[in-house]
Amino acid sequence: MSISPARTVAFDILLRIDQQNAYASELLHSERLDKLAPTDRGLAMELVMGVLRWRSRLDDEIAAAASRPLKKLDAEVLNALRLAAYQLQVLTRVPPHAAINDSVELVKRAQKRSAAPFANAVLRKIAEARTEPVQPSADEAPVSFLAREYAHPEWLVERWVAQFGTERTRQICEFDQRIPTTSLRLENVDTERELTSEGVKLAPGVLLASSRTLVEGDLTRTHAYIEGRVFIQDEASQLVAALVGTGSRLLDCCAAPGGKTAAMTWRNPAAQIIAAEIHEHRAGLVRKRVRAANVKVIAADALQLPLNGGFDRVLADVPCSGTGTFARNPDIKWRLAVGTLSELHTKQVAILRAALQQLAAGGRAVYSTCSLEKEENEAVVEEVLRDTEGYQLRDCREELEKLRATGELKWEDLDSLLNGRFLRTVPGVQPCDGFFAAVMEKR
Repeated sequence: MSISPARTVAFDILLRIDQQNAYASELLHSERLDKLAPTDRGLAMELVMGVLRWRSRLDDEIAAAASRPLKKLDAEVLNALRLAAYQLQVLTRVPPHAAINDSVELVKRAQKRSAAPFANAVLRKIAEARTEPVQPSADEAPVSFLAREYAHPEWLVERWVAQFGTERTRQICEFDQRIPTTSLRLENVDTERELTSEGVKLAPGVLLASSRTLVEGDLTRTHAYIEGRVFIQDEASQLVAALVGTGSRLLDCCAAPGGKTAAMTWRNPAAQIIAAEIHEHRAGLVRKRVRAANVKVIAADALQLPLNGGFDRVLADVPCSGTGTFARNPDIKWRLAVGTLSELHTKQVAILRAALQQLAAGGRAVYSTCSLEKEENEAVVEEVLRDTEGYQLRDCREELEKLRATGELKWEDLDSLLNGRFLRTVPGVQPCDGFFAAVMEKR
């Protein structure tokens, strides 16, 4: 039997994520999807992201219907079951027989033919109960309830409840399970008119005046996107770039994929800008994305930059856990472990120390992550400033007030963007990713 191209591609991507620790964000923009018809491409993306968002809830459904523990199932069988369970429980417009038959055929295609009768039986049992999915009990402890209801790892939910409280954690988890809006940064009004003429409908951004929200249309096929004149970038990410400000020499220590570098370049068209990225292939992505003549992209380790310092502004947007981006990257939440945070902390401290050494007297550095975790945020800044003389922490409120005075910042409730002297956006509180930023100045 032939299998739907969308389900085939979705299955292969889910299997690679599960077995090879591949990233959905990369696989969903691969050539394989480009070969699909538009409707199949959309379904494949919906299936992959849906399964990743709701994986633990789907596993609960499968476990309730299965005659053997999930840990004893082959990855091919389990992912085929998840794929069908998502369609049966969430995509109710999909005919049950289509979801079941294709997943059973995918099991056979994966050379697990002996498991096909088992998969068929499990999925038919789930289909019969599709109107009564397993629901978490309100009598459960808040952490367990939120973890089950919103399909998040319990250890992460426990941390967030301790840090943010139960209600704000619920807002974060709920936001993570929704399809996020696509935010754009436009560099001029003419670009917006051009996009409109090509069938792209936009709405104003929520945080920043220069931001727009994609309402409808295929942005990737427009001339402005192809020519690098419009940037897909979350509004919180745009806000961090705005904190960098202006100067004559600027440095972006960890530049890929280049969105913040491009925003810095837009605000500093006459400045000398260096964008560093440790991996050559990712440095190539930055070169492709940021084409301004005043930007030099180098492949170099942020800890050993071949530079002599003297920069007015330095951005250290460091590698992090990405817990503030689960709405866009749901696969991350299933690969993270507690030990990962301490490993990242050590690396982040080293990068920030190196970044500060690149500043000129009176220069400022912005340290940022897309993480919600204290180990990667406040703890990094506090440790570095405690052990490094000659630098002071500035209050992000001052910088936000300046942005609001110029009309660039639209968001009125500054208190909700701040945690002490730090910038912090929280998914569900603001309609964007969770970012942290600190501004430091060299005396």
